[in-house]
Amino acid sequence: MAQNDQKWCFAWFAEKPTASGAERAALVKSAKWAPGDIITVSFLDGAPDVQERVREAARGWTVPGLADLTLDFRKNQNTLIRISFQHAGSWSVIGTTCRTVTSQAAPTMNFGWLRRESTDDEVRRVVLHEFGHALGLIHEHQNPGTVIHWNREQVVKDLSGPPNNWSLDVIEHNMFEPYSKTETNYTAVDSKSIMMYPIPKTWATDGFWADLNSDLSPTDRTFIHEQYP
Repeated sequence: MAQNDQKWCFAWFAEKPTASGAERAALVKSAKWAPGDIITVSFLDGAPDVQERVREAARGWTVPGLADLTLDFRKNQNTLIRISFQHAGSWSVIGTTCRTVTSQAAPTMNFGWLRRESTDDEVRRVVLHEFGHALGLIHEHQNPGTVIHWNREQVVKDLSGPPNNWSLDVIEHNMFEPYSKTETNYTAVDSKSIMMYPIPKTWATDGFWADLNSDLSPTDRTFIHEQYP
C-alpha cells in the first residue's frame, strides 16, 4: 500500500482506552446517542481554516435524510467532543463514551495528519471516518458478521512497521477481534463504507480487499438514518 493508505486510526471506548492514544455497517448499541440529540463540539487547537474544513466535512453525517443529530460547534471547550490536531495518529472515542472524558483539556478526537495542505478528499475521508466513530460506528472489518480470512503473518508484518509501528497486542485488538453480535447493530459487510480501511489483497487469503474510501457509501447513508431516524 502507499503510505497514505496505511494511516489507520484507533477507536475505543473512553472508559477502556487503548495504549495509543464489507456491504455492512455496525454500531455499538451501548454507545448510541438518542435521535435528536445535540452533540456539542469544540477545538482545543488547530488553524482556523483547517477547523472550518473539519466542521464542513463532519456535518456530512447530519444533512437532511441522514442522522437526526445536531453537531453544535462551540468556541468554549465545555463540550462533549473536543478535537485536537497535536497528537499522533487520527482517532476518536466511540459514541457517548466521550461523556466519561471529563477534563475539558483532554481531547476525545484527534486529526494528527490533517494540515492546511491536506487535499479535500483527505479531509473528508478522515473527518467522516472519525465522526463515524463519534456517532457510535466501529471499523467495518470488525463487524461481527464479517468473515475475513486473514493472512495474519502479512498483516502483522505490515502494521508492526512504519508508519503504524503497532505492537502485537494492538494489532490483535484492532484487526482480529470482532465485536459481539449482541452488542452491535449491523448489516452485511460494506467494502465501500467510510468506516472500512483499505485492505490489500495480500492481507486476506480469500480474495477479500477494500479500497481507500473517501465518502459515505449508500449503505452508510441508509444505516445511519435507520439508527438515528
